[in-house]
Amino acid sequence: MTAYLELPTENSKPLLKRLARKYIWWKTADEAVQNPERVLTQVMNLGDYADVEELADKVGDSVLRQALVNAEAGQFTERGWAYWHYRLGLAELDDVPPMPVRNFQ
Repeated sequence: MTAYLELPTENSKPLLKRLARKYIWWKTADEAVQNPERVLTQVMNLGDYADVEELADKVGDSVLRQALVNAEAGQFTERGWAYWHYRLGLAELDDVPPMPVRNFQ
């Protein structure tokens, strides 16, 4: 389970709701924003350039780093996982940490 993310301001909610309608299609926007880290990771993994840039500008890199560090198994593709580690300065070239794995205990 991911840690709760503290978004920088309440001004982020309208953007998250709009993005949730597009990227969390199986829930209502109101339901989706109850789990902002899921909205963030979904946009980070599947978002188009404009949506990703708007999200990054609104919430900031520190929030995106938290979302990436706390990501659950299956939330990122290998390509997205590597991209975001490089973009956010969390990995050096060819030194990306392993992707999250699901543990059954």
